[in-house]
Amino acid sequence: MAIKSFHPPQRILMGPGPSDVSPRVLAAMARPTIGHLDPVFVTMMDEMKALLKYAFKTENELTMPVSAPGSAGMETCFVNLVEPGDKVIVCQNGVFGGRMKENVERCGGIAVMVQDDWGRAVDPQKLEDALKANPDARIVAFVHAETSTGALSDAKTLVEIAHQHNCLAIVDAVTSLGGSPLKVDEWMIDAIYSGTQKCLSCTPGLSPVSFSTRALEKIKSRKSPVQSWFMDLNLVMGYWGGAAKRAYHHTAPINSLYGLHEALVILQEEGLENSWARHQKNHLALRAGLEAMGLNFVVPVKDRLPQLNAISIPDGVDEVAVRNILLNDYQLEIGAGLGAMAGKVWRIGLMGHASNPRNILVCLAALDDALGRAKAPVKRGVAVDAAQKVLAG
Repeated sequence: MAIKSFHPPQRILMGPGPSDVSPRVLAAMARPTIGHLDPVFVTMMDEMKALLKYAFKTENELTMPVSAPGSAGMETCFVNLVEPGDKVIVCQNGVFGGRMKENVERCGGIAVMVQDDWGRAVDPQKLEDALKANPDARIVAFVHAETSTGALSDAKTLVEIAHQHNCLAIVDAVTSLGGSPLKVDEWMIDAIYSGTQKCLSCTPGLSPVSFSTRALEKIKSRKSPVQSWFMDLNLVMGYWGGAAKRAYHHTAPINSLYGLHEALVILQEEGLENSWARHQKNHLALRAGLEAMGLNFVVPVKDRLPQLNAISIPDGVDEVAVRNILLNDYQLEIGAGLGAMAGKVWRIGLMGHASNPRNILVCLAALDDALGRAKAPVKRGVAVDAAQKVLAG
């Protein structure tokens, strides 16, 4: 069988990720490959560290992209900070809090779970109570922006509580970086990880991370070796450190890093605060259209993540059939529910390059048609007008 070149269709990506990638990022990734120790490439690495510091709002020296997806960024935080026997308070309000628990246990730690309803923010009082009940805890871990539900938690308050009990704080910012206010230094976050495929609008495959001085002190004072050779920051920093001479650790994904560099340049050009404001305004426009149709959000307004909108599926509607209409007839991808929300919600992403008025109006018009065909109990022909009124401001 003669297999030919692969040519993917042009989709509009409005699911939970990946998001649409800027043409500038794709063009950057097509530039000539050079060596990962080339002096020119090392200069670009230093620029990327500065751009990531800007995106995270931090001066942490240990700020860099892990050469693997967001899940590896998560693992990098846990394998470096959690030692066998360490007690870790893990706040779970969706799928990804559960993955934190798995990481703790695979590191030999003891996970103490603080459970909140899916679709709700993490409750600071529950964290406070758990820390009082477990005075020997060493780390608190929580998801800032829970991708499985669209809930946004108060990271600043949760980190403050962790520090009051002499714990480090590990934060999942995979869906919030670049899209929602996130201030690593001001909020005194100790370890944080994200992904490139959400609000940064780069391709999947890299995970920005940042570690505070407090976190580095814990890593350096470990009693046992980091269980992962590839993710051991003591080794990785020989390559990503600030010294002129870089030690070989692994062959970096060179062209993917070109893409991330360009994505971060785009973010800098727009301005971080302007990006936050754009995501919020576009969320309000999409919300107006969805609510005009009669669709309901899962997450209360005060807990709602602007770039990931979880919508309850109307009674009697075949949710897979609706998504298939959107994909096949409109080249539009939205997400299904995960875990406890599987079959109950759609997840509509408005992230990065995909967070724009055109996508909002296309999505609402396509949903109007698909739900009409599904004979769903919604109001037809009103969603686009409602969104346009918000966009017109």
